[in-house]
Amino acid sequence: MTTLTVGARIIPLDKEGYLQNLADWDETVAAALAQRDGITLTPAHWEILHLLRDFHQRFEHSPPMRVLVKSVKQALGENKGNSIYLMQLFPGSPAKLAARIAGLPRPTHCL
Repeated sequence: MTTLTVGARIIPLDKEGYLQNLADWDETVAAALAQRDGITLTPAHWEILHLLRDFHQRFEHSPPMRVLVKSVKQALGENKGNSIYLMQLFPGSPAKLAARIAGLPRPTHCL
């Protein structure tokens, strides 16, 4: 088991760096998780993270990439609802990385 230290809190993570307890998440934790991946969160990142958290609250799972792109397109428009934009914000596997920073479980069907 891995942990993340945020201030005086020690937060348990699974072997892939996802929160073990979703209730541990707040914006300070998100910033610390992002920093572990070399990302400094900007307003554009927060827009996607909050969209992901809303999605999870409604559907009780983290969206895989295709569903994430579609959700972003519907909520934020054509210019942000594409995989290139998401890859610029969350390099590698945007759905997995953004879900981890948003404090959500690993998306199913993501490699």
